Amino acid sequence: MAIAPPPSAALPLTPCTGVCRLDARGLCEGCLRTGGEIAAWRTLSDEQKLWIMDEVLPHRQGS
Repeated sequence: MAIAPPPSAALPLTPCTGVCRLDARGLCEGCLRTGGEIAAWRTLSDEQKLWIMDEVLPHRQGS
């Protein structure tokens, strides 16, 4: 019997949409991350990634 991974393991822990261009504000046009956030993404913990995706990026959509 196979054991299903926990739901959090199934989450794609990246907001990347494949549109990778920085706008005049320095934000990616696809995912709204800064160049620094994109560069550091692989080293962030899952908790840090989720915080950015759940708290930071939604606020940038309205800006």
